[in-house]
Amino acid sequence: MITHRVRAHASREELPREAQLAWKLAEVAADAVPVERDVAEMIGNRVIDNAAVAAASLARRPVANARAQALAHPYSPGAAVFGAAPTVRCSPEWAAWANGVAVRELDFHDTFLAADYSHPGDNIPPVLAVAQHRGLDGRALVRGIAAAYEVQVDLVRGICLHEHRIDHVAHLGPSAAAGIGALMDLPAEVVYQAIGQALHTTTATRQSRKGAISSWKAYAPAFAGKAAVEAVDRAMRGEGAPSPIYEGEDGVIARLLSGPGAVYEVPLPARGEPKRAVLDTYTKEHSAEYQSQALIDLARRMAPRVGDLSRIREVLIRTSHHTHHVIGTGAADPQKTDPDASRETLDHSIMYIFAVALEDREWHHERSYTPERAHRPSTVALWRKVRTAEDPEWTARYHDPDPDKRAFGGRVDITLDDGTVVSDELAVADAHPAGARPFRREQYIAKFRSLAEGVVAPAEQDRFLDLACRIEALDANGVRALNLAAPPGALPEPAATGLFR
Repeated sequence: MITHRVRAHASREELPREAQLAWKLAEVAADAVPVERDVAEMIGNRVIDNAAVAAASLARRPVANARAQALAHPYSPGAAVFGAAPTVRCSPEWAAWANGVAVRELDFHDTFLAADYSHPGDNIPPVLAVAQHRGLDGRALVRGIAAAYEVQVDLVRGICLHEHRIDHVAHLGPSAAAGIGALMDLPAEVVYQAIGQALHTTTATRQSRKGAISSWKAYAPAFAGKAAVEAVDRAMRGEGAPSPIYEGEDGVIARLLSGPGAVYEVPLPARGEPKRAVLDTYTKEHSAEYQSQALIDLARRMAPRVGDLSRIREVLIRTSHHTHHVIGTGAADPQKTDPDASRETLDHSIMYIFAVALEDREWHHERSYTPERAHRPSTVALWRKVRTAEDPEWTARYHDPDPDKRAFGGRVDITLDDGTVVSDELAVADAHPAGARPFRREQYIAKFRSLAEGVVAPAEQDRFLDLACRIEALDANGVRALNLAAPPGALPEPAATGLFR
């Protein structure tokens, strides 16, 4: 890996294109290095994981609406839409939109945490949609997904967005554009322009994940994927982007991030170096914000030791800066302790999540979020006894450069009514690669079967898994068939119509 130092430049400095971060990202995408076998296998796992969480969300309103929008844009050859019949094809940017919402709706797929946050699996819908539309094979698809993961993970390692309240999809637009460029074997010049356009159009504030969180939390990554497809189309036609997009006098670093005096260090593969970043990412066993994964497992482990939960006086979670300020009491969001809060808000409230996991000793993507569950009097009482505190040690572990030492959990002290304190800690979730039960192909398939049950017919599940498990060997027809169809009439129609019928 080569570490690139990136800073803002005055216009009079005339920063050469080859010295710009967007160009270096484009060079990574254009470097057609072979994808290593373990990387290809993990990409197959993540395609399975995306399809699993998409299947579980197909009947939810935001997904039904996004699907309806996509189906209003039929196109041939086009791309497939989750839930729709195999013969249905939509314009690829709209398929990327609908599938991106389905994948993201339940906050239940993969994650990478470093200087910033990310869900790299959000790259798969736009890259797959373009692969299907252009009739590309599995080898090209895997190459594109590997490049998208590499670019997003490396940006997340080096550039913090959230401290400036910029939403993390600002790293997704460029990575999806890079992945599509690698998929199509486009020259660096074209990818460079697409990355610049995608970044420029997908930089937004973090209000989508603050306060009363709405369905836009699921829509924002899908919007970035759709924008990336459109950016590549324009760049292929010769249209350009603002430049230098990161380093310009009025660019992202100078005006939206840490300003003209800031220097960011972004590690990128050298020419000819394999793209292996997907192996540094991790999926979720539980449908909730990633920083809650280890704490859900810890709650289940602690519950038998606590016994009668009505005796709890206080629950103190000592954890990292990110966890405390994003999903903990440090966020200062009253909605995080409101039983009437949206599902999107509840899955960003570690106070709610830990209370429910203590009571139920499990976590379920639907049952744990129902209004009845959130209004249970014992839950509300326990929920409001939970608070978080930033612990410098856990913050340091969260950012540890050694992946074997990096931790996303915390320490919990539960004080009972007689003063007894029950304490425990957990560094990483059980499903994490360094956890008690790391996810491998078997676990990805089990998660898929569990979430697709009752939504997708068993034969359709088998057909999809057969393709995904040999993704790199698929021909163009196999890639086009890489989709899940629901039985006819099984999915609800949107309750309302919009501009697109």
